[in-house]
Amino acid sequence: MKGSSKKFGVRYGRRLRLKHEDIETEQKKKYQCPYCHKIAVKRMAVGIWTCPKCSAVFTGRAYNVPKKPGIEEQPQEQLEEIKEEEMEEELPEQQEE
Repeated sequence: MKGSSKKFGVRYGRRLRLKHEDIETEQKKKYQCPYCHKIAVKRMAVGIWTCPKCSAVFTGRAYNVPKKPGIEEQPQEQLEEIKEEEMEEELPEQQEE
């Protein structure tokens, strides 16, 4: 055993100690910010993550940040393109009526 699971000694069984170690190392490491792309994101609470550089606060998984960003976490340029496409789709429907 290494890391934070040493504190349990020989108690609780090997598998549980290994699971605890894996989860704790995942939640304590720093992740890349989906907004400024700096590796500085830290966990505030269960599922709440913050970036000290750009002051972004966002949600993610309980113990780690998802690797693929959702539509809310995409760069602003991509969001504008998606909105433009939606507007173009709505215009022909309005003209037909």
